[in-house]
Amino acid sequence: MKRVAIIAAMPGELKPLVRGWRHERRNGVDLWRWGFLNENGDDGEWIAACAGAGVDAATRAFAEVEKDGTVSSVISTGWAGALSEEFAPGRAYQVSGVIDARTGERFVTASPPNDCWLVTTPRVAGAADKQRLASTYQAGLVDMEAAGIARLARMRGIPFYCVKGVSDGYSDHLPDFNRFISPDGQFRLVRFVVFALFRPWRWPALMRMGENSNRAAQAMAALLLDLLNQRFAESTIC
Repeated sequence: MKRVAIIAAMPGELKPLVRGWRHERRNGVDLWRWGFLNENGDDGEWIAACAGAGVDAATRAFAEVEKDGTVSSVISTGWAGALSEEFAPGRAYQVSGVIDARTGERFVTASPPNDCWLVTTPRVAGAADKQRLASTYQAGLVDMEAAGIARLARMRGIPFYCVKGVSDGYSDHLPDFNRFISPDGQFRLVRFVVFALFRPWRWPALMRMGENSNRAAQAMAALLLDLLNQRFAESTIC
C-alpha cells in the first residue's frame, strides 16, 4: 500500500485540500485521510497531518502518520514568508530545495529543478530577518518546518516534496508572531486577538495577511492535487 504523507503546521493551511476527507485527532495531531485505488488496482492513501509550528511539531505529526504504516513519499506544505518580491503573497510554489538555517544542510526535493529554494528557521522571520536570510542563503521563501521533514525523508530514503503558499510578502511589516507561539508549536489565538484588538494601526496589514493566507491555501490545494494525481491515477474512493 502506497501512503503519501502531507505535513503542515496549522489546520488552516490544509483546509481547502482536505475538505471531505476523513478526520481524526490523535495524540495532539490532526489527521485527514483519503483512500483510493489507482489505475492498476493498487490501493493507497493520502494522509495529511499537522501538530503545530516548528520542526519538533512537524516531527510529531510525521511520527503519528507512521504509526499506521510505512510512508512511501512525504510532502511538506503550509504557509511561508517571501524573501524576494518575485514570490507574490497569495500564490503557491513547488520548492526545488530546502536549507536548514541551523545546520547549513541542503536538501534537494524530488520536484523538477527550479529557482525556488526555501530556508527553514527556528522562529517566525520578521522584516529584518528576511533581509538577512535572503542575503545569506539566496533563497526565495522561509518557513519553520520543511528542513525537518526533508531530513526525515532522507533518513528513510523516500522522495521528499515541498509545496508552499506565500502568506506574507518580503516588505510586509507585521507583529512579532513568535510571542504567540507556545513551546509545543501551538498558536495562542486568544492572546493574539487581545493584542491586535488594542492596536488598530495593525489591522490593515493583518487583514491583508489573512486574505493572502486564504488565497495561498487555495493555491496550495490546487498545486498539491496536481502533484498527487501525477503520482496516483485515482479511480475509486476507499
